[in-house]
Amino acid sequence: MNRRTLLSVLIAMAASLGASAPVSAAPPAPLTVFAAASLTDALQAVGKTYSARTGVPVRFSFAASNLLAKQIEAGARADVFVSADRQWMDHVARSGFLVAGSRRDVLRGRLVLIAPADSRTTLRIAPNFPLAQTLGPKGRLALGDPAYVPAGLYAKAALTRLGVWPAVQGKLAPADNVRVALSYVARHAAPLGVVYETDARAERGVKIIGIFPEASHPPIDYPAAIVRGAGPAARGFAAYLNGPEAKAIFRRFGFRTF
Repeated sequence: MNRRTLLSVLIAMAASLGASAPVSAAPPAPLTVFAAASLTDALQAVGKTYSARTGVPVRFSFAASNLLAKQIEAGARADVFVSADRQWMDHVARSGFLVAGSRRDVLRGRLVLIAPADSRTTLRIAPNFPLAQTLGPKGRLALGDPAYVPAGLYAKAALTRLGVWPAVQGKLAPADNVRVALSYVARHAAPLGVVYETDARAERGVKIIGIFPEASHPPIDYPAAIVRGAGPAARGFAAYLNGPEAKAIFRRFGFRTF
């Protein structure tokens, strides 16, 4: 076999192998989830198990629910939205940015009063309890900004119902989200704070000194929904949030599931 013939045979063999070789599938597109800051630890754990099971990467954007809602309205790319309250989910739904019929309540939380871990402060939460007096003349109460942050709105509702809001509304350290409020207390920048129970449990620098009665504020429910224009994996992830594996993870982090 001469050189030219051998070259022709090798080229033909290479072409044949190339034609029969399987084409590798493109990796699945990542899923983008906008979620309330208070879900940071729990949802990251859920996302990890979901990705391991499906191969779909999950990217999270955590912030206050009101900020995320406004970003979605402004055209930010998101597949799933998980809000810390129903009002901001209602707001996005009224604006037409959610897939009809995709909304489900996923979780429920509790509101607690916290102090630094080394604090000796004790308080029993009850009508007209001495919150302002305990803060003292210079102390501030850390909470999500009650003008728009869901955790702050729940805190204001509870303190109003218990009759202590007028005395403390001039003693606030408002934060952009509940995790920032938590950090104020952990760093001793504020002697007391009102946050979600799950956030307090995740921070070693604080301790829970009281749990607000559920009747003192609206239910702390976390609805999830698919955002209009979402990718194909969004429906599967939204369903996974309400499945047994995700629920077990949420309960491990202190949430109650539906």
